[in-house]
Amino acid sequence: METALLDLLCCPVTRQPLQMADREALAQASAAASRPIGAGLLREDGKVLYPISDGIPLLLEEEAIAL
Repeated sequence: METALLDLLCCPVTRQPLQMADREALAQASAAASRPIGAGLLREDGKVLYPISDGIPLLLEEEAIAL
């Protein structure tokens, strides 16, 4: 994802900045969601991950995966 776009995105609930999730966060999200998560945006506090599906970040509260 482009850095300029990522700089504009934030958590829809807390307004915290988001960053691309690393492998560890994706593994935790996959375990929590009981399905594979290939990409996602991690909230600044590291407690929530928003999955990315087909290149589109799913920035809806109901799509959030608690870590």
